[in-house]
Amino acid sequence: MQLIPGLKAPPQAPCLPEPEAEECFAVDQLKLLCDGLAQQRPSSLRSMLNSLALIAPLLNAIPNVVFFIKDKQARYLLANLTLAKRCGFKTVTPLLGKTSADVFPTQLGSGYTEQDLRVLHHGVQIQDQLEMHLYSGRETGWCLTQKLALYDRQGKIIGMAGISHDLQEAKANHPAYQCLAALDVYIRQHYDRPIAMDELRALTGLSVAQIERYCKRIFHLTPRQMIHKVRLEKATELLASDLPITDIAIQCGYTDHSAFSRQFKAMTGSTPRDFRATLAP
Repeated sequence: MQLIPGLKAPPQAPCLPEPEAEECFAVDQLKLLCDGLAQQRPSSLRSMLNSLALIAPLLNAIPNVVFFIKDKQARYLLANLTLAKRCGFKTVTPLLGKTSADVFPTQLGSGYTEQDLRVLHHGVQIQDQLEMHLYSGRETGWCLTQKLALYDRQGKIIGMAGISHDLQEAKANHPAYQCLAALDVYIRQHYDRPIAMDELRALTGLSVAQIERYCKRIFHLTPRQMIHKVRLEKATELLASDLPITDIAIQCGYTDHSAFSRQFKAMTGSTPRDFRATLAP
């Protein structure tokens, strides 16, 4: 693939078993693509879209990564086939011109659009944010999301680019896997209370820096993201019941309803109450 001007060659792909190496390579390429687009400063968003037309078929060939470009109103102008299918479409065309609020479940889509508008209005950059997405058919999936603003030659925001890639399986062949697997089990057993880094250090015999580094390499998440992920998985299970949301917050390790709601919305784009509504038959 010929890179957009301003892009640097991607780092050498690690020696990983297929297809994991291909997926890592695709994610790295798309991150570089987004960075390159942000550096372009085109005369208009349309000229940027024209420059991407030739690689659109390649974007459609990536199964576990979504890529998109949106205008100032947070409407899709370019998207790959993976995103279109997850929104319930057979092709990309029906997705174009719509916002996330138009194509995702009502209570969740508005939260995604709200996040988009923070990028488009304030230039907020979102980097490796762990999110739980609810796709067509109520299928859930964990993703790491990047979003950044696109600027024209006058420095005005004209749109945004984003990628979201599925959270990969843990690397069981990593030398430190057994040690970190014990950490994962510990988090799943104690997510209902605060978990301090000192506990994880004592459990693994590793320094904080080593724990952070190995968690990213093996689980593709920071320790804090691992804790939030386990808590949110349990919370979504409990939201399908009649248990009061305050009780769910306490059972999932949050100090109060407000703290739980803030974290839940940050990771799903929805409040716990609105998410519960999407689960109603």
